[in-house]
Amino acid sequence: MWQSFNRQTFSPAVRDWANSDGLIWLHLLKTVTAGLLALGIAMLLDLAQPRIAMTTVFVLMQPFSGMVLAKSFYRILGTAVGTVAALVLGALFVQQPELYMLGMIGWVSACIAAAVRYRHFRWYGFVLAGYTAALIGIPNVTAPHGLFLAALTRAAEVAVGIVCSSAVSALIVPQRSSLALRRALHRRYANFTAFAADVLNRGIGRGQFERRFADLVDEIVGFEATRTFAAFEDPAMRSRSQHLGRLNGEFMDACARLHALHQLLKRLRANGSAPMVAAIKPYFDELAALLASRGEATIDASRVAARLRLFQTSLPRRVRETRRPLEPIAAESLADFDTAAELLYRFVDEWIRYSETYASLARRKPASPQRNPSRYVSRYVSRTNSFVVAFTFVRSAVVMAIAGWFWIATDWPSGGLAVIGAALACALTSTAPNATKMAVQMAVGAVFATMTGYLFTCYVYPNIDGFPLLCTMLAPVLALGAFIATRKHAAGYGIGFSVFFCLLAGPDNVVTYTPDLLINNGIALTASMLLAALVFAVVFPADMPWLIERIMGDLRAQAVCACRDELPGLNQRFQSSTHDLTSQLRMLLTRRSRRRRDVLRWMLATLEVGHAVIDLRNETARAAYAHALHPRWSSAIERTCDDLAQLFERPGTRALERALISVRSATWIAQDMLQTVHADRDRRHDLQRILSCLHFIRTALLDKDAPFNTR
Repeated sequence: MWQSFNRQTFSPAVRDWANSDGLIWLHLLKTVTAGLLALGIAMLLDLAQPRIAMTTVFVLMQPFSGMVLAKSFYRILGTAVGTVAALVLGALFVQQPELYMLGMIGWVSACIAAAVRYRHFRWYGFVLAGYTAALIGIPNVTAPHGLFLAALTRAAEVAVGIVCSSAVSALIVPQRSSLALRRALHRRYANFTAFAADVLNRGIGRGQFERRFADLVDEIVGFEATRTFAAFEDPAMRSRSQHLGRLNGEFMDACARLHALHQLLKRLRANGSAPMVAAIKPYFDELAALLASRGEATIDASRVAARLRLFQTSLPRRVRETRRPLEPIAAESLADFDTAAELLYRFVDEWIRYSETYASLARRKPASPQRNPSRYVSRYVSRTNSFVVAFTFVRSAVVMAIAGWFWIATDWPSGGLAVIGAALACALTSTAPNATKMAVQMAVGAVFATMTGYLFTCYVYPNIDGFPLLCTMLAPVLALGAFIATRKHAAGYGIGFSVFFCLLAGPDNVVTYTPDLLINNGIALTASMLLAALVFAVVFPADMPWLIERIMGDLRAQAVCACRDELPGLNQRFQSSTHDLTSQLRMLLTRRSRRRRDVLRWMLATLEVGHAVIDLRNETARAAYAHALHPRWSSAIERTCDDLAQLFERPGTRALERALISVRSATWIAQDMLQTVHADRDRRHDLQRILSCLHFIRTALLDKDAPFNTR
């Protein structure tokens, strides 16, 4: 009995530990093992600076093997390009440090700016192209005869670090990012289902809805990065990349439909449309009950889809029966009911698509073709404002120029390392939510790395003999830095400590006992980090109002694209770019503020109106015969799209009034055509869907909480 009790209580505890803290300890073990292995191999090959191989491991290691493989791939490309750049600059500016420094500043800054433009692990490739050039070229700027040999040696050291980190991560208890992706998909499906049930059943406040919807935006953007990692390590995930992209697109559609339903319900309650709310609410409650009754396993998603398809099949007939007693009510109120019913039908349809695609991931057979596969022809489109790219270039150039000027003017022996540290600070903080905080944390990490390196140089290295004892002494220090780097709010301390300890005090084949040089180099690195933090905070803060306004302009421009771009693939391009820009703004505006709320509301308004306009344009294209029913129909739709685009280009009272007039005119024309084709069931339904789109756009424009109404 006691043995059974222990098994029942101990096994779940071990399983929970293995899936939480155990993963952290495993990551520390693998990181330290890879670092020491790289150090040993570099020493065995008699490379000049084995510590560079160990430093590479600590820059490279990630918890999931796919992340390491992806980063290694781009690091190899970046290292190769950076090596060539260092050689070219050295050949062009032989023993001309001023011109060489200008060329190096331009190259590194351009690489960091390109890294911001092309994110995820392409970011890492561009960063390494700049940083490797500085790491190779700056120490040899006054000794060009040694530049080529230094480039080859440094490339070999980096390659050892890449191979060791990739091998250890992939072979020793590999943690697949594909498994993490599946867990994230399961968690996202469960959380979104609960969120949808809350919205449909009892409704939630505006602030709570905005916060939870913003979290969904972060999940959508993060999903694309994780999908890239998984493709590097798992052939099955690589073959299903389009499938996963379609799943993310369908999730974005479901989110947009849920937001539209939430907004319409909120407006109906605010306008006192009690009869309409009472008429449509039973369908919302029934749908919420269907969603809330699902299980947790993946197979249940297909069961939910089957139940919802039965619900969807009976919905039109039941809605017509509910609508019939309401027909004597005013046309405006009846339009509210029709729009709510249409949005409900579309949401159910999107949820069925999403559930079926999600459930099919667990099967070997791919999901059945979509009824409209062209919606997901285009890939996820990321957007970065050109001013942000230019801003990053100038900021990096200023930091490196100050460090380079001080080095050349004072002839400081450690000045070159200060320039390298400045380049490293600009590179590693280029996409950080708070670059100043990250740079300060790295400076503190550099201070502790210098102090620890001093102790090792003076008291540890002279008293040990042999590689096994060296590994025994290094392991606790390296594990401590790697552990701190895994902490979300203290990652900068761990990165600074681990990287700079290896760089400053990592052992070479012939250890040089020069504590004064170590302290001088530590001061140089710390000063470069603090210089970067000062420039980031005072001269170039990333949350400057003009820069935020530029990105918000790009965000609003997505609604303009929805009004004017070509329809094939437009829905996917529109939603992915909108979510991507919103995620960037949320990273820049980390603190809760009025501007952060404005960003969320503009994002919601852009999604709401843009998605409705795309629906309107699709329905209009499908009902092409309508152009022959009324001479002004084509011009009315074009005018509506143009005025809506102008509203988001230049928000204002006059632009809002013009958009409302255009929408109302198009609505009147559509109502006239509806009377003409009332006897034709299919055409009547086409025009009713068009009227629902127009009515929803009008209610969105009249919403008192909309950002263009609060300006």
